[in-house]
Amino acid sequence: MPDSNTTRRFTAALAILALVAGACKPSDQGHPANGSGTTTTNAPAVTPPSGETPLTTGPTAAASDSAASTAALRVEVDLSSRRLHLLRGADTATSFDVAVGSTTWPTQTGEWRITQVVFNPDWIPPDESWAEEREPRASGDPKNPLGRLQLVYDPPRSIHGTNQPSSIGTATSHGSIRMRNADIERLARQLMESAGVPEHEAFFTRAKANRTKKEIVALPQPVPIRVTR
Repeated sequence: MPDSNTTRRFTAALAILALVAGACKPSDQGHPANGSGTTTTNAPAVTPPSGETPLTTGPTAAASDSAASTAALRVEVDLSSRRLHLLRGADTATSFDVAVGSTTWPTQTGEWRITQVVFNPDWIPPDESWAEEREPRASGDPKNPLGRLQLVYDPPRSIHGTNQPSSIGTATSHGSIRMRNADIERLARQLMESAGVPEHEAFFTRAKANRTKKEIVALPQPVPIRVTR
């Protein structure tokens, strides 16, 4: 009959074997509970260096207000004064004269986010009565009413350049906000930098030289815009 020391050693060995067996058992984490075959992996969160903001790029992310952070700059449009103000905090960075909607086709007031900058936009007549007889205009067409640039926030209305610079300062558009081509190019550069997608000078030079090529820049950090009367 084994003595008490042998019994204690045997019991301890059994306990160690049980612990090892439990540690080697496959975990259920990461395996589907519904039998669908889809595996979900919970990756650890990555903390950016101090002072940096993680960016989410791509058109889908840019269009999602819930997933995207907000750019440092914001845009405010005063319909009464027909002025567009670019603000950083409580300070006005710069202001521009604009054309706004007519009495018949007023510019809508409200708050949105600018999600795209479109260089050399093409124009498709919207499904509205005033555009029934209008023809589509390709990028670079001198008769393209969008001019050289378009800032998308509430389609089909947007902030855009114009082929009628004499209309700036008036209430003659069909709801969109018009800017001089040189002004909206300056504005677009500032918004892109604030939204986390700055471009080299060569990009702007190429876009200006090749007016027939449409280029879309999605803003991973949408720029807030408020239009007031």
